[in-house]
Amino acid sequence: MQPIIYDVAVSADGFIAGPYSDVSAFPHQGAIVDDYLARLARYSTALMGRRTYEFGLKHGLALGANPYPAMRCIVVSSTLNLPGDNVEVWRDLAGLNRLRQEAPSPIYLCGGGVLASAIARAGHLTQLTLKRAPVVLGAGTPLFAGLEQAHTLHLVTQKDYGEGSLLQSSRFS
Repeated sequence: MQPIIYDVAVSADGFIAGPYSDVSAFPHQGAIVDDYLARLARYSTALMGRRTYEFGLKHGLALGANPYPAMRCIVVSSTLNLPGDNVEVWRDLAGLNRLRQEAPSPIYLCGGGVLASAIARAGHLTQLTLKRAPVVLGAGTPLFAGLEQAHTLHLVTQKDYGEGSLLQSSRFS
């Protein structure tokens, strides 16, 4: 069974984007980004919420296009309809167990906080990989939104990129 890995940039105060989905405070080049791009090659499936997909649309992604063409792409949304068959739209998380059994390699949860909480509540979130930026955003999109229960994490790897940027990968117990 393949893991679902929430691999995301996060501020020191726990936001994956600032107000109005602003991600300009996060690194967009350098070793931490190079390592992220290398990790992307290991994933077979990209899993995201509607707002994460719509973020791509605001930055030039064509409606119905797959933001990760090398991967199967699934958007979880009860309201979104997309043309074509480049992206699957799931209305709920009922297919997660089958997805984890059938995926040929790990599954990339690329956002967002509401979906991450729902997958954690369902017991399917297996790993959290954080690209921690040395910035306090104060508001925005939380890493987890509406997660009512505590989850214990166990550190797997940690890498210091200097100047306050840090990669931490932990597994859920």
